[in-house]
Amino acid sequence: MKNPFESREIWFLTGSQGLYGPETLEQVAEQSKQVAGLLDDADSIPVKVVWKPVLTDRDAIRRIALEANADDACVGVIVWMHTFSPAKMWILGLDALRTPLLHLHTQANVELPWSTIDMDFMNLNQAAHGDREFAYMATRLGVSRTTVVGHASTDAVRDRVGRWARAATGWAELHQLKLARFGDNMRNVAVTEGDKTEAELRLGVSVNTWGVNDLVSVVDGIDEDAVDALVADYEDLYDVAPELRSDGDRHESLRYGARQELGLRAFLEEGGFGAFTTNFEDLGGLRQLPGLAVQRLMADGYGFGAEGDWKTAILVRLAKVMGYGLPGGASLMEDYTYELTPGNEKILGAHMLEVCPSLTTAKPTLEIHPLGIGEREDPVRLRFTADPGAGLVVSMSDMRERFRLVANVVDVVEPDAELPKLPVACAVWEPKPNFATSASCWLTAGGAHHTVMTTALTLDVFEDLAEIAQMELAVIDADTTARGFAQELKLGQVYYRMAQGL
Repeated sequence: MKNPFESREIWFLTGSQGLYGPETLEQVAEQSKQVAGLLDDADSIPVKVVWKPVLTDRDAIRRIALEANADDACVGVIVWMHTFSPAKMWILGLDALRTPLLHLHTQANVELPWSTIDMDFMNLNQAAHGDREFAYMATRLGVSRTTVVGHASTDAVRDRVGRWARAATGWAELHQLKLARFGDNMRNVAVTEGDKTEAELRLGVSVNTWGVNDLVSVVDGIDEDAVDALVADYEDLYDVAPELRSDGDRHESLRYGARQELGLRAFLEEGGFGAFTTNFEDLGGLRQLPGLAVQRLMADGYGFGAEGDWKTAILVRLAKVMGYGLPGGASLMEDYTYELTPGNEKILGAHMLEVCPSLTTAKPTLEIHPLGIGEREDPVRLRFTADPGAGLVVSMSDMRERFRLVANVVDVVEPDAELPKLPVACAVWEPKPNFATSASCWLTAGGAHHTVMTTALTLDVFEDLAEIAQMELAVIDADTTARGFAQELKLGQVYYRMAQGL
């Protein structure tokens, strides 16, 4: 996957005014460069932080807002009021700004020089004053933003800015994302449906359909030498089942799996797609439901949704982009079945074939097993169990006038016993705050059965994304109660319907 951060940047904007003269403004500029540099040097902030000249009047503020909107490289702006920037000069700029905003409430110095403080120092270092003035105006105008408090030299602040930068980059990615649906949704399934026009309006994603046989023609045209090379890679990377090896009686099935991967990859690259869906009910001339191919494409950063579920494909791509460079992974996931022993409740998640190997650091096995649906040849697939650790499962549902994200904080755990007869990759997790509350809240929220599972991202990245997108996010975590969650949903429904206007 290409680094999604290397061509993008965040602008650092500093507010001030000319009340204290040019010498003070020179100090403001120098200190704001230092703060921007502290952020730009942080390994935890994956996007370049670009300092911009100090802003002291409303025309300059409005221009910089419009420039940020128009620059495809700029994924967000960080704003800090160094001295005191009267907030009326920010009205037009904030009203014009369409780029994600982080308000950094900081100051140049860490410690106060108690014995030497005079009024010159007080006038220069009054961000405690200026940031409150700015925040009042942003709140009055209803400007969506993330607020981070603390000195820019601390890990806590830089890490938090870094997580917001990942969300801002995810928002930019949404507006460039093209998604290819091969065929339609699984028949009679409700939650995989959705308004694709609204998705492009609200999220920026272009979702369109291609006939499966458009893909088949590419798959069938793949060169044999390319298949040979990819099969050799498989044998190096995975523990390949004996029957799939070059001297095995099912080797042709593996070669066709490689052909599918090469064909899918070529189709997606030529069309500039970052995500895609398939549907076992609509396979055209494909001989297998793509399994191995989908798993490896997800591992390379593509978003994917099964049964035509384009909303989940969007989430998988988002998690790949926002989590780039972090330990852990992201995958399509589905709540499949439960362990309901009292005090030991767990969820066993999997899918027919398509779970991404980025969820494990172990070496997957490459196997072939029958698939009871789809009426095609037995498909090849990677088999493994997700590594234990902290995780998050997130779904997207179309609630008519809005999209709703439901996010559950989970602990991925080892299975209680071996799973020798389960022929697919899987993950086992314990949801927060407990199984009963989690499942009850998820059902109350209308959360989908398809999700993205991420072991790379924390909840606050999705919280920042939801704030940027003005999108509903229902959170189930260690502090959730069923009663409180239901009340939050009712209040949210009122808010989001009123926010749509007449």
